[in-house]
Amino acid sequence: MEKTARRERSFVIIKPDGVQRALVGDIVSRFERTGLKFVGFKLLVPTEEQCWEHYNKTDEWFLEKGANIAKARKEAGVSVEKDEIEYGKDIIKQLAIFMTSGPVLAMVLEGNEAVGVVSKLVGATEPLSSDVGTIRGDFTIDSYDLSGVDERAVRNLIHCSDCPEEAERETKIWFDEKELINYRLVGEQILYDVNLDGILE
Repeated sequence: MEKTARRERSFVIIKPDGVQRALVGDIVSRFERTGLKFVGFKLLVPTEEQCWEHYNKTDEWFLEKGANIAKARKEAGVSVEKDEIEYGKDIIKQLAIFMTSGPVLAMVLEGNEAVGVVSKLVGATEPLSSDVGTIRGDFTIDSYDLSGVDERAVRNLIHCSDCPEEAERETKIWFDEKELINYRLVGEQILYDVNLDGILE
């Protein structure tokens, strides 16, 4: 497939909380309305191995996030019993427990600036700080502080890729290439045809 701006891809997962709360239709419709095209769509229960491969974090990331959790625990009057890096690794352990608890909907969306458009619609990772009008801002109320104190994954409904390179890497974890469909939407003429040839009869 030729890689052009209009064929940029983003990878998205509606997490178990989104599926269980029957928000799939609301979330999918927000993406559809932008003009992005679904080229992959799969309901599945993830494995723990897929989750660790998907999140792909470094020790620096674990240390930074773990320091934030330790601070939140102190401020909440809860004891800090582990090294900060262990609290950071617990984030992925908790995510794996959460993500394998039930079905998720994995999707690949394609279109101009797909990663940026999806990120804008999804909102900030923490629901508490997500803007009104975003998926996380409108549909859930969880926070890092509460999830850290409760020692569980933040329930933020959805994952989306940070950049096109990450989208490509993540897609390969969840989809075989043959599961991605190349096709044309009629609406793409309105989005991409420079002269709108053929509109008038």
